[in-house]
Amino acid sequence: MKKAIVLLSGGVDSAVTLYEAKVDYDCKVLTFDYGQKARKEIDHAKLVAEAAGCEYMVLKIDLPWKGSALLDKEKKIPEGMESAEGGIPDTYVPSRNVIFLSFGVSYAEAIGAEAVFIGAHQMDYSNYPDCRSEFFDNYRETIRYGTRAGVESHSIKIETPVIDRSKKEIVEIGDRSGVPFELTWSCYHGDKKPCGKCESCLFRKQAFEEAGVPDPGVK
Repeated sequence: MKKAIVLLSGGVDSAVTLYEAKVDYDCKVLTFDYGQKARKEIDHAKLVAEAAGCEYMVLKIDLPWKGSALLDKEKKIPEGMESAEGGIPDTYVPSRNVIFLSFGVSYAEAIGAEAVFIGAHQMDYSNYPDCRSEFFDNYRETIRYGTRAGVESHSIKIETPVIDRSKKEIVEIGDRSGVPFELTWSCYHGDKKPCGKCESCLFRKQAFEEAGVPDPGVK
């Protein structure tokens, strides 16, 4: 069976992406410990990977320059729909997907995997520039020219199965696929329970309500 690397954060989007990927691939999960405040998401990523029957690895990387409310203790994580007016919110982590994908591609190339999956989507989520189709199209060109796999004409695929889906649609897909939503963590904070006030919590609440799917919460 073909092999793929799935970048798993522990949230709804990446969990659904994992379950989509494992239909056609033998998936290995890669999760990042990059100093995020919501460190609980790492544990939840492990739980989702185990539920999916996939081997997983947690890779610790250091971003000492911070630059994001998700990393910097001096910056407060904003409440509400901060991106509603079209700006890039303080929760943007500089070049995060560039960094994550580069690790994923290196892993894939080293073990002969054919694809790297990432749960990015651009429809209604935070205006992050590294979640847009244009970014992924250009990144595909980069690895085509900058990796051995690409030069030898079997370039690693970058798969973004939910990129054009709304959050509502992502929940619907996951519900049909049996994704264990109760194991996922969406909150930008790492407290015992989700705050219910940050943008990620609000997007999750709205998505489940619009999909008509009860949110099992975190177990």
